[in-house]
Amino acid sequence: LCCECGQAHPLLDNHLYNFQDEVDDELICHICLQPLLQPMDTPCGHTYCFKCLENFMQEYSFCPMDRKKLSFQQCHKSSLLVRNLLDKLVVLCPFKAECQQTMQRCELEAHLQNRCPGFKKYRSELQRKKNPISKGKEDPPAKGETNMPRDPEVPSGGCSLVAESSGAAVVSLGTAEPGLVNPAFEETEEDLPQRSSLVAETTTIEIHREDPEEELGMRIVGGKDTPLGNIVVQEVLRDSVIAADGRIAPGDHILEVNGVNISSVTHCQAVSFLRHPGPVLHLMVLQEKGFSSKTAQQDASSTQREVIHVTLVKRDRSEPLGIKLIRKTDEAGIFILDLLEGGLAAKNGKLSRNDRVLSINGQDLRQGTPEAAAQIIQTTESRVNFVILRQPGVQLGEPVEDGSTSNSSSSSSNGGSPVHHRRRPDQNHYRRKSSYQKKTVAIKKEPKESLGITIGGGRDNKNKLPIYVTSVQPIGCLFRDGRIKRGDVLLSINGIDLTHLNYYEAVSALKSNAASHSVTLKALEILSLNSPEPSLDIREQGFSWSPLWIMWLGLPSYLHFCQDIVLSKGNLESWGFSIVGGFEESKGNQPFFIKTIVPGTPAFRDRKLKCGDEIVAVNGVPAIGMSNSELIPMLKEQRNKVTLTVVSWPGSLV
Repeated sequence: LCCECGQAHPLLDNHLYNFQDEVDDELICHICLQPLLQPMDTPCGHTYCFKCLENFMQEYSFCPMDRKKLSFQQCHKSSLLVRNLLDKLVVLCPFKAECQQTMQRCELEAHLQNRCPGFKKYRSELQRKKNPISKGKEDPPAKGETNMPRDPEVPSGGCSLVAESSGAAVVSLGTAEPGLVNPAFEETEEDLPQRSSLVAETTTIEIHREDPEEELGMRIVGGKDTPLGNIVVQEVLRDSVIAADGRIAPGDHILEVNGVNISSVTHCQAVSFLRHPGPVLHLMVLQEKGFSSKTAQQDASSTQREVIHVTLVKRDRSEPLGIKLIRKTDEAGIFILDLLEGGLAAKNGKLSRNDRVLSINGQDLRQGTPEAAAQIIQTTESRVNFVILRQPGVQLGEPVEDGSTSNSSSSSSNGGSPVHHRRRPDQNHYRRKSSYQKKTVAIKKEPKESLGITIGGGRDNKNKLPIYVTSVQPIGCLFRDGRIKRGDVLLSINGIDLTHLNYYEAVSALKSNAASHSVTLKALEILSLNSPEPSLDIREQGFSWSPLWIMWLGLPSYLHFCQDIVLSKGNLESWGFSIVGGFEESKGNQPFFIKTIVPGTPAFRDRKLKCGDEIVAVNGVPAIGMSNSELIPMLKEQRNKVTLTVVSWPGSLV
């Protein structure tokens, strides 16, 4: 049974509800003929469930009602009023025999999880079936366990990573004591092998294309000149080369392109590598496979490996070490996936990615889990003594005081990928390297002379972009004037504000004002402060021009379009995303970005949050000025529901 609606339905289908009263036809989806769930409005004025419309648009390109041409990107979330009306529809508890309660639809999940005797009985019976020789334990399973019959990817227990520092952090599971890195420690030691662990692996993918200059069809974010560090896939476009191949998904980290390591290159350099034409492209990617409760069967051989002792000293018990740990699918034990910016481990410089942790403070972890390691670290007052196993040939870089990290990762397909040398970052590493300048362009022209520009964006765009210039044609007056350039963001024309218009409204405003003898345009030009390469240009043939992701990061906040994303989870689930950024003394205020989204978690299932999204606020509390160690506990304190206010810029198209 689904743990959110209490009824049985296929994983990808909408939830099912028993409504107390007949629902008004205006609130019915005309695809599934049920009351709307996550309603989406089309430009032609019809409303459908998010999943219904998304599934329909995968096969067709028109509106189901009037058959007008339609793409999913043109649709947008219904108004808050409509969503509130739907959430307030009264439903009956599906466990009629044990519970006769009625409640608003939005309250059903919390009722099932916390109050419904019928659902509690169901969970107990399910637990007994799963663990028939249990010693009489009646603890209800995690939300994921309740859901296991329909979603095998969802973990069967709580899990978290040691990943809380000024550089990056995985948002841990809900816990009775908010702020702990690891939540799942109310169980006894005999439960330990059942806990889930985050599994990631590297794999090499060979992409073939008949036209060597055809776009791959994915959007990327990140780069060493951004807080994300790695190059991350934000989106895979439908009907593209990458989509047809089917092996790369949003959230994958691209480590190598045709044998060239891009884990420590700028965003623009990565774009250049990925846009390079050729019939065959070899990509090495890191893919997080979600949480796995698989117990490793055997210990890996330590032949020809080096055993190293490392001691880290905490100032107090709560100070994080800044280490991200994972398990591999084919090798027992736990491994270092990442050393996090600003953490003790990165500053110490003696631990490396892909090191296997044998013990911490004398406790054997050869068959351990990331959770067990986290518990040992958390309960240690000061000195944390590691014994680690390192592959032969791996050399340590010199200790880096400001905690720079490399971006290679562990592998479960071949036993481990190389650990690259750490580099001392530039002085402005991770700072926003774009700024802007306002300009006012006043020109005299013939009434019939066109402006000669094409534009993109608009607030009806999927990402709610401001209007920007995509080309300046040689036939127009703006080309002759020379001050308006491709990539400029248009603010107004003859005093008419363009920043809140959709695409067609902006086209109309530009055309109508172009008919006058004089035109005054106000625009923003994005300046790249650190990039000598043609960073905002697409020089390769075959690519239609669009701004790079880093260009959008340089825009002032009044041009940002913020949206609220509401995530819900069970008591023992993780939110399922990691973040980077925040205030640091050495770097000042940095924005918070979503770095990874873990498969099978609430953030993954919700499908609205994307890698590269900037977190502006949590439950209405602004995130600007917060450090990583301040924002993480705030997220952990949200037990079952959190509202993230985010700005989502489109990744760079490659």
